[in-house]
Amino acid sequence: MSLQPNTLRVSALKHDSSVDGPGLRYVIFLQGCPHRCPGCHNPGTLDVDGGFLVSSEEILCDLSRNPLISGITLSGGEPLEQAEPLTGLVKTVKSKGLSVWLYSGYTWEEIMVSDSKWALLSLCDVLVDGRFDKTRKSPHLPFRGSENQRIIDVPASISAGRAVPSSYQLTDN
Repeated sequence: MSLQPNTLRVSALKHDSSVDGPGLRYVIFLQGCPHRCPGCHNPGTLDVDGGFLVSSEEILCDLSRNPLISGITLSGGEPLEQAEPLTGLVKTVKSKGLSVWLYSGYTWEEIMVSDSKWALLSLCDVLVDGRFDKTRKSPHLPFRGSENQRIIDVPASISAGRAVPSSYQLTDN
């Protein structure tokens, strides 16, 4: 998927979510996913040619319309498949004091070996990692769909050199 540097292929933009991370969040559902997890929550996001194109500038303008937003959430599809164009957007979002949550089917360990994916992840506050596993699905898990997925504190993990659970991970794996 080759896009202009500040252009993203998205499935949907949600202007005010309270379920995709803490507080009121602006959610970008990225289009395209290589994982194809059985039972995927967002099957409409799988096709890399689906969705629509939007510029980072349009998203930032849209985001600025609601002063109650506490952060953005990158979901999908697979956001890390568009890591390079997302990196600039996330830098600007962080400069405005907003938090960034990233949902990815890749694990922390898989992301660490990819320079472009790592560049984006290192700017985020929280990573919800791992492919959705419908055999481990639970409606009782905070901010994740299956028990194998982890909620990771990215800054603490960078300092520790390993995945460190976030305080949002309220249940044990």
